[in-house]
Amino acid sequence: MIIVTGAAGFIGSCLVGKLNNQGIKEIGIVDDFSHPEKALNTRNKAFEVSIDRKEFADWFRKNNGLVEFVYHIGARTDTTEFNMSVFDELNLNYSKEIWKLCTAFNIPLVYASSAATYGDGSLGYTDDHNLIPKLQPLNPYGVSKNEFDKWVLSQEKTPPYWFGLKFFNVFGPNEYHKGRMASVVFHAYNQIRDTGSVKLFRSHNPDYPDGEQLRDFIYVKDVVDVLYFLMNHQTNSGIYNLGTGKARTFLDLVNSVFTALGEDPSIEFIDTPIDIRDKYQYFTEAAMQKLHSIGYTKPFTPLEDGIREYVQEYLREGSCY
Repeated sequence: MIIVTGAAGFIGSCLVGKLNNQGIKEIGIVDDFSHPEKALNTRNKAFEVSIDRKEFADWFRKNNGLVEFVYHIGARTDTTEFNMSVFDELNLNYSKEIWKLCTAFNIPLVYASSAATYGDGSLGYTDDHNLIPKLQPLNPYGVSKNEFDKWVLSQEKTPPYWFGLKFFNVFGPNEYHKGRMASVVFHAYNQIRDTGSVKLFRSHNPDYPDGEQLRDFIYVKDVVDVLYFLMNHQTNSGIYNLGTGKARTFLDLVNSVFTALGEDPSIEFIDTPIDIRDKYQYFTEAAMQKLHSIGYTKPFTPLEDGIREYVQEYLREGSCY
């Protein structure tokens, strides 16, 4: 059985869909299933058992003989949450427990880290293990992810093989429940549908004109392709970036949404909210040589193509992956 934590969430549910598409149905899904807004993400998925997040560790201890592989994708991902104790519980300590159980039962593990660990990017975006202790994330979410990465690298005992993935700006189907934390593609689509125009954050950095802030946007289907590849790549354990390796502007992104809808662009710039202004990343771009070096060669979906598919086949149709 393959375990997927966060299986009712955005990336986790897409991963379950990917596994199903590969003919894999012996899956245990783990999440907080008390949120009805996420129910669509698991409605048409095939799996063997559904396990509440709080009960998973006990279930794992009793049923470890059934488990072949663990994807730990679930996390608290709200970058506007500043209560560090929330992240200590849900991201750091929970992840440590899963790591220890995978180590004890000799079960491979892939877990989700984040590009938020890189902070303002002043130290670059290289997934070199030696850089990780020096990173200074800009918010508690990023801190929690980096603290776990640092803890992992300090462990003498590990799962038989393991991968931590620093997700960059992921967009695509099944994120409708994420509210403020959903991708700019999702919000742009809804704004265009409702008002005919899009609001983007004004730049508060003189080095970046309005709308020219740069991010490494990656389509969720590319993310789950890499996750699937790593399940079958039983060597080269470590922490890896997962982006496209090509930064694009928010104007590129929003113009692609208008194009996918057959609409002329209409964009208004608004001030970045005060609560995140000093914690805002103006540039992210994943160094991807490390992942490519272990044999991942599939090209990443161009931004325009990913947005076109997401808008036309999922957002406009109101469908899930």
